[in-house]
Amino acid sequence: MTSLGFGAAVIGGLHRWVDEDTALDAVNTAWDLGIRYYDTAPHYGIGTSERRLGKALAARPRDEYTISTKVGRMLVPSPELAGQRDTEGFDVPADFRREWDFSADGVRRSIESSVDRLGMDRVDIVFMHDPDDHWEWAVGEAYPALHELRAQGVVKSIGAGMNQWEMLERFVRETEVDTHMLAGRYTLLEQTALDSFLPLCVERKVSIMAAGVFNSGLLAVDRPPAGANYNYEAAPSELHARALRIGEVCARHGVSVPQAAMAFVAAHPAVASVVVGARDAAQITRNAELFAKPIPADLWPDLVESGLLRPDAPTP
Repeated sequence: MTSLGFGAAVIGGLHRWVDEDTALDAVNTAWDLGIRYYDTAPHYGIGTSERRLGKALAARPRDEYTISTKVGRMLVPSPELAGQRDTEGFDVPADFRREWDFSADGVRRSIESSVDRLGMDRVDIVFMHDPDDHWEWAVGEAYPALHELRAQGVVKSIGAGMNQWEMLERFVRETEVDTHMLAGRYTLLEQTALDSFLPLCVERKVSIMAAGVFNSGLLAVDRPPAGANYNYEAAPSELHARALRIGEVCARHGVSVPQAAMAFVAAHPAVASVVVGARDAAQITRNAELFAKPIPADLWPDLVESGLLRPDAPTP
């Protein structure tokens, strides 16, 4: 596990097509930069992400890296959609459709399918993926199945991956999870997860893989254009204005917004890895260089005094 992780949704064609050579080059560059944690899911490109990630890592020593994938969406062949493109955010052929399945049998079959697509003998971490509307199903069937697989040594760690923290907190309180993936809800732009969720994770020793640290685009550049993405949609005007103000404060200290965004999230004691996506080798190289670059300590109190950062948020 490394403090910077590679999120493989983008190489699965998130929002727009990525050719395979470019995708493989991105993963290989991540490896060369020392990144040893890679996250994927069947949902990402309807299996494209897992296949590409596995191909890129095929020659790497398996014990030297950590792989996480997800359960909850089964991929079902869809010959009736031949010639069409996916309609769930990925620019890939619609050769399969997704079906929600948090059953115990579905969990086992999903993991077997993921291992097959990855071309590996195992995965290390398994997250229940977006169980927002399926709490009873997930906690009643998927979680016990994962608990058993962990006890058997089939997987090392279990948890959930979501774009909200409230249900993740409920899993921490009511089950024995090891780790969660929290996407977009603890960032330089918003810190509501500080109220109770992250302190509870520290108390219960539940590690957090922090994804979506750029809020799907709004914090990815110093001056986001109007219409920049937030939560995969065009950002509301007030959040766009807040991002611009964050950029102004960062500029006073010679710091880029994405650099500050990654450093801020990494500073929380519950966060084990900051997971960033990359479309190509240049993007992961930039992110890795920014992640390693020191930040002037006086940036953080300036953000607090400007009303842009909670005073109780841990900082580097």
